[in-house]
Amino acid sequence: MARMNVNPTRMELTRLKRRLKTAVRGHKLLKDKRDEMMRQFVLLVRENQRLRLSVEKQLSGAMAEFAMCSGVMPPEMLEGALLYPTRTVEIDVGSKNIMSVNVPRFETRVSPPVFSYGLAQTSAQLDGAIDSLGKVLPELIRLSEIEKTCNMLADEIEKTRRRVNALEYVMIPDLTETIRFITMKLDENERGALTRLMKVKDLISQRDA
Repeated sequence: MARMNVNPTRMELTRLKRRLKTAVRGHKLLKDKRDEMMRQFVLLVRENQRLRLSVEKQLSGAMAEFAMCSGVMPPEMLEGALLYPTRTVEIDVGSKNIMSVNVPRFETRVSPPVFSYGLAQTSAQLDGAIDSLGKVLPELIRLSEIEKTCNMLADEIEKTRRRVNALEYVMIPDLTETIRFITMKLDENERGALTRLMKVKDLISQRDA
């Protein structure tokens, strides 16, 4: 805690008291914001973990089916079957506000699958693998949205934490110490002025006597 270099006047004391009141109110608001962001962050991290496990499980199953396809189908036939898309995907990109942080928001629309290759020349595992990848795509997009949101919230939480600490451990103690010093200085000046007045009064009384 350090005392500010200011003039010990009543006007300065009033100004510093207003600053202290504003700093205390801002400190409370920032702490509330930090706590709410932490709550939102924890919820998103749990959702992220759930989605990641689900996506990894589905991708592992799809890759296993593709591996079986590559074992029973010639490479050129497999490449030809995968040349054309089986479904269309539309993504609406927007944003939403979480505690004054604008985070991304994706809305995904996936059409029903339409297989463009001949079913007689391909294996059943290929249909399953393509269908699995189509189903996991919305979850992948949702996972990317949550991870980006978590990163942005983590940065904002760190900034807010630094502001809270600066107010709590630097600004508010410095203001409090400076106000205490000015108050003591003004009281000391007032006592000195009162002592001088009493001495002058005694001298006047002695002279009149």
